[in-house]
Amino acid sequence: MWFLGAGASASGGVPTAWDMIWEFKRRLFVSQRKVSPKSVADLSNPGVRNRLQEHVTSSGSFPPEGAPEEYAALFEAVFPAESDRTAYIETQVRGAMPSYGHLSLAALMKARQARIVWTTNFDPLVADACARVYGGTGPLSSVDLDRSHLAADLISNERWPIELKIHGDFRSRRLKNTSDELREQDQALRKALVAACRRFGLIVVGYSGRDESVMDTLDEVVAEPGAFPAGLFWLHRGRSSPLPRVGALLRNAASAGVEAALVRVENFDEVARDLIRGMDSIDTTSLDAFAEERRVWTAAPRTDGSRGWPIVRLNGLLVSAMPTACRKVGCTIGGFREVREAAEKAEVDVLVARTTAGVLAFGSDADVRKAYEPFGITEFDLHTIETKRLRYDSGERGLLRDALSRGLAREFQMDVSRRRNGDLLAPADPAHARWKDLRTIVRNLTGRVSAHPEVTWREGVSIRLEWANDRLWLLIEPRPVFDGLADENRAAASDFSRERSVDRYNRKANDLIDFWARLFDEVPEIRALGIADGVDALFSLDERTAFSWRSRP
Repeated sequence: MWFLGAGASASGGVPTAWDMIWEFKRRLFVSQRKVSPKSVADLSNPGVRNRLQEHVTSSGSFPPEGAPEEYAALFEAVFPAESDRTAYIETQVRGAMPSYGHLSLAALMKARQARIVWTTNFDPLVADACARVYGGTGPLSSVDLDRSHLAADLISNERWPIELKIHGDFRSRRLKNTSDELREQDQALRKALVAACRRFGLIVVGYSGRDESVMDTLDEVVAEPGAFPAGLFWLHRGRSSPLPRVGALLRNAASAGVEAALVRVENFDEVARDLIRGMDSIDTTSLDAFAEERRVWTAAPRTDGSRGWPIVRLNGLLVSAMPTACRKVGCTIGGFREVREAAEKAEVDVLVARTTAGVLAFGSDADVRKAYEPFGITEFDLHTIETKRLRYDSGERGLLRDALSRGLAREFQMDVSRRRNGDLLAPADPAHARWKDLRTIVRNLTGRVSAHPEVTWREGVSIRLEWANDRLWLLIEPRPVFDGLADENRAAASDFSRERSVDRYNRKANDLIDFWARLFDEVPEIRALGIADGVDALFSLDERTAFSWRSRP
């Protein structure tokens, strides 16, 4: 069986729960503050999200940011009437199309490799995919809240394939999306899920585990002997930890003898593609046709000045050379926090990450041993940094980001500040001649936030690593970097940052990106630590940023 959450429909054009949460916050902010929607139009802007979150938090009426019940509480506040919630969901799924993942899942269903699909989604993408793969809608039995009594009979009579929408269909008379509704999950579907989990294994994808009713049901199943006879596999995107209830579910399942695992993946489409590739019995006709229909894009050729301007200049610098190996240490230490604290306690200059392979590090061998010998080193070897581990936010990619940030700071005399989504770099000495061209573009390189003089700022850049076109890229975002931030002045700093960047249109934005790209290209080989022994991290960056050309037939 498969269990699909909102993340599985994202590539089909349906907003995820995360997307809708911020949309709800924006609607509340605009209606309650009586401001123009244009002032908070860009939800990708951290400053805008901070403003919205501060407003929601200050009301004292909603769960904390990231809490499992946040989505339902905000949804009900914005759309108190069930009819309005239904209308909103219908607008969100209108125009959505099955993705490669949906078609792959439908192919698995046709090959009897997947019999049941449970989903919290309201969209018709599974049904649309089955109609395409099977050549019609007849073979799929679909159950929503209006026909929940049919679930047990369909499963008992093995009317495969079956789709069961435990929160309703967007055309259903009943949709479950508020806290009270989610708590009172339809009992018929709940019983059917419990019974099915005694017969089959389950793969969960695109689902965060926020609904208490669903998680309560899975907990109930795990407590019974013989649950999930073919295993329980939770597919999770990125290197962040899943919600606590998900972790507890998997631990309890493993303790009960179930083959249970958290499987880190890039997305639904890619994991479905990989599964299909490994099965000779799968008919890929529909998948091949889908691939042919998709608009094909290729990497643009390098510009030579003869074709005019690119359509879009992007802010990504190609990482043309990077480390292929780092030090690996096997020992009894705990997670990343303990690994980092051990290095700090030993007062050694090493860059570290914690993965299932062990402690990964760049630094001198003597320093690495000094930090982790107290934890009983059982292995001290090299670890190959595999390309496939850089496609998502893995421990290896995080280690490379730390190393590249350190190398840039070291080579160009900058201060580095660690952030969850990207590191901030700012000149240690803004008066240095190196920053003359930057001063020409933005005039002042330092100053104070007038509303809070204790907060100082320097013109700098935010950087992070991303994977695209089968290559690793350094994304650069010019911005002010603040010192002296605290909860009471963070909003003022965000307002200052927004005001400072409001006039950075094409020409100035281009000049800023060009400055940082040329600066980082001045050093052919960027060394993170500059050490003579052990394992250092060496990088090279391409001066030319990514760009696009208009496609030609």
